[in-house]
Amino acid sequence: MNTGLGRIELGHLVGAGDGPPRSGPAVGVWFKRGLLGLLAAVVVGGAVWVLMPPSEGNVVQTEPATPAVAVADPAAGASPIAMLAAEPAGLDRLKISSQTWRRGGLGSKALVTFTVRNDNDYAVKDVEIVCAFARRDGSHLTDRGRVLADTVGMKSRKTFARVPVGFVNINADQAKCSLVTARRA
Repeated sequence: MNTGLGRIELGHLVGAGDGPPRSGPAVGVWFKRGLLGLLAAVVVGGAVWVLMPPSEGNVVQTEPATPAVAVADPAAGASPIAMLAAEPAGLDRLKISSQTWRRGGLGSKALVTFTVRNDNDYAVKDVEIVCAFARRDGSHLTDRGRVLADTVGMKSRKTFARVPVGFVNINADQAKCSLVTARRA
């Protein structure tokens, strides 16, 4: 049972409106040039990608943000008004009481489950954590951070389940998370 599709020539499709249909070596040369151009574009694009500097997208901020201060102009006749953002909370009575991690996103992302315990007399919000990932032998691989917008009430604890903290190295076997900053709610 033969449909006869084996006799369709590529040259008839390529030169459809350019006069007589082309076939034979001219089509082969055109096809080879196109394939060679595609291969060259892939090689050049790959070389540019390899030579680019690493991304700064997942770098953890080392200094906590300072509160913004807006003061009215006394020359305009208004009294000075200071508008401060919420005060930073003390981390001495705030801690992570338990933590585990697992892989998600086809094995490339870290999902951390942990419990924040707040022994302060006030609620806290915008809790920032940083997780350090290491190999099985304990050698450090990478750090990933995340700010959690939820509020942890005073004298209470809150569990955050499967929080994505970022991409991790395939060799990561251990994770240790710690608190960086928090603000009074």
